[in-house]
Amino acid sequence: MTTLSVSASNEAPKDMKTFFTIWGGQLISMLGSGLTQFALGVWIYDQTKQATPFAITVLLGTIPRVLLLPIAGSIADRFNRRIIMIAADTLSALLTLAIFILLGAGNLLLWHIYLISTLSSIFSAFQEPAYTASISVIVPKERLGSANGLVQMGQAITSVLTPVMAGALFVFIGFNGIIMIDFVTFFFAVGALFIVHIPQPEQTAEHKDKNIWQDMQFGWNYLRERTGLFGLLLYYAMVNFLLNWSAVLLIPMVLSRFTADVLGVIQTVMGVGMLAGSIIMSSWGGAKRRIPTAIGFIILGVSGLVIAGLQPNPWFIGGGIFILMFSVPLASGNSQVVFQTKVPLEIQGRVFSVRSTISQSMMPLAFLTAGPLADKFFEPLMKDGGALASTFIGHVIGTGAGRGIGLMTIISGLVGIIVSVFVFLNPRIRNLEDELPDAIPDAPKTEPVLQS
Repeated sequence: MTTLSVSASNEAPKDMKTFFTIWGGQLISMLGSGLTQFALGVWIYDQTKQATPFAITVLLGTIPRVLLLPIAGSIADRFNRRIIMIAADTLSALLTLAIFILLGAGNLLLWHIYLISTLSSIFSAFQEPAYTASISVIVPKERLGSANGLVQMGQAITSVLTPVMAGALFVFIGFNGIIMIDFVTFFFAVGALFIVHIPQPEQTAEHKDKNIWQDMQFGWNYLRERTGLFGLLLYYAMVNFLLNWSAVLLIPMVLSRFTADVLGVIQTVMGVGMLAGSIIMSSWGGAKRRIPTAIGFIILGVSGLVIAGLQPNPWFIGGGIFILMFSVPLASGNSQVVFQTKVPLEIQGRVFSVRSTISQSMMPLAFLTAGPLADKFFEPLMKDGGALASTFIGHVIGTGAGRGIGLMTIISGLVGIIVSVFVFLNPRIRNLEDELPDAIPDAPKTEPVLQS
């Protein structure tokens, strides 16, 4: 097994001012990006009246990032992470400006959106590992759980506020105005990065001589050699598949029975659930035994999928989705701290990027298979007169439009519970925190001084 030392530059910082500065700038920028994503969704539907362009846009916004993350992680360890984030944010802002110019000239076409989604995904691939690895060097070890909760909170705030804000702004300033707001928010993100200092962990001699391909192999081998971490990673890949397999079908499941305003309420409930979980995680900081806690919250979350699919009722769907989204930041925050404390700071970029590639690799498969399976297999099974309509399943969850998707949602939840139980019973994963020593030292304790 490879042995790595922790350099002297890995000392815990004294406070969280740097983190709050970066987090605030990124939050404002995320709000602007959320407005643009909402506006582009409206534009795509207005231009095409089809669902397929949405799926293509999501895939193009996901696949390049997943494929490039291992390379980006190596670069995040080799070069200044702050500069990488500034460059990625700047290039993303230029894409927003390009949309503004094309739209103003009346030349914006669907293939432009596809190209911009692809490029945005590429820039995101480099920003993500640089940002994630930076958290470990600017946040005290004992505050990592709170910091991860705040990162999740930023995503939750964006999901809650942007639909409401975008809907109102459309009326007053239109699509062009929304795009320009997004461009302006870029200055907050980059401005915050310009005024802070992010320590760059010193590379050991062992890694200075390696190329990017060897870095990618190292990231893979580092995880593969640590059975507990690798098993935890495969578990997250499975959970990501199950969650996205169901989530991508939430909109058609709701709209098959209810109106768009009901969907809006349920989506708001999703954001509120995630926000509530993020607030608790940021104030709590996480459990002492993080792995069992993370698995427990995943079980709670996927149980929400079972509830959401059980009945064609907005209360069941909204309640189940709330439970799911409430659990996500609590499970993610606890598990993230484990990786941040067990992986040395100077290699977190390459290790975290390989981790993200593996854990997110199942998402495109979920996007590609969920729709065809729903339309060609599960929905026909559960339609009136379908093969399962008169069975116990049909009597419990109902029949008709959207019930096949409901069955898929229930299956996702049940499989998630079963997999989680087996993972918990695996001692190498459950006892990971005890078996694998921390790579980040505890902050030095200050001895009280007695004065005579």
